[in-house]
Amino acid sequence: MRQTNISIFVPHYGCPHRCTFCDQRSISGTQSMPSPDDIAATLESQLGGLRESGTKAEIAFFGGSFTGIERGYMTSLLGTAYRFVTEHPDVYTGIRCSTRPDFIDEEILDILSEYGMTAIELGAQSMNAEVLRLNERGHSPEDVVRASELIKARGFSLGLQMMTGLYGDKPEYCIGTAERFIELKADTVRIYPTVILDGTKLGELYKSGEYETFTFDDTVTLCAELLKMFGKADIPVIRLGLHASREVEEKMLGGVYHPALREICESRIFLDEMSAEMKRIGGTDFIVYTDPANVSKVTGQKKENRSRLAGLGYRFEIKQEKGTRLRIENAL
Repeated sequence: MRQTNISIFVPHYGCPHRCTFCDQRSISGTQSMPSPDDIAATLESQLGGLRESGTKAEIAFFGGSFTGIERGYMTSLLGTAYRFVTEHPDVYTGIRCSTRPDFIDEEILDILSEYGMTAIELGAQSMNAEVLRLNERGHSPEDVVRASELIKARGFSLGLQMMTGLYGDKPEYCIGTAERFIELKADTVRIYPTVILDGTKLGELYKSGEYETFTFDDTVTLCAELLKMFGKADIPVIRLGLHASREVEEKMLGGVYHPALREICESRIFLDEMSAEMKRIGGTDFIVYTDPANVSKVTGQKKENRSRLAGLGYRFEIKQEKGTRLRIENAL
């Protein structure tokens, strides 16, 4: 069964202030607030295609801080989504939203439960108090812990979102954030390397030279490690990097943005594993067995893995072996 989200963006509305990095309208490509009729039209238009492809979907309210918007507006959006979940359960399986950790309490969870909410994602961004302060998040790591525990206790699926390379950030802080997410037993995680946008406070700090974010290669190394950590903890990383967006590309000043970022990070994991295994086996020429789905990750984007391993004195050929993630032996 295929699963997807039908994303509905509610940009900025509900946020108590703008964080140093934030421009939700550019990130989402959305300029106006959706009405219940807009949502109904979107969901109705998707029904035929989803049924035809055998795909089920969650209705997802992203952007801004959904549980912080005006209560009547929030329930009107939820009511429309819930109608489609109850009338078309063969297609729409639930509702999810993203919000701030400090906008979760028992009353809010009562409302979300009443309208069939299934998953709540928290924009934690970091579990380092100083990084949160420098980036004007307005909440603490303790708020993330409190909200996460409330969400889990009420039976919702818990999603946690983190950013890397924020103002004042360090790789070890990001590793610490991932460790806390694992301790909180997140059901899903999203990882967003910082993209510096013109018109934001981070953009001004970047242009002044006061702020330098992680390099692309440092980010790939870090995110590869994060993927391994969450994989070992059996926590799916459902997104790594921002969605491709013309608005982001036009306003981007710096940071890390690439449409194939996840595959590049996964390819780095293969590179590290191949390098270690080739060193362990010994020799210079190898056969790498892998499932056809992994071939591009084994070779790397623009054959980067071949080049890096060649620099270490290793050569290899690939043989496809269905069901095999990675197996290496000396070439005869």
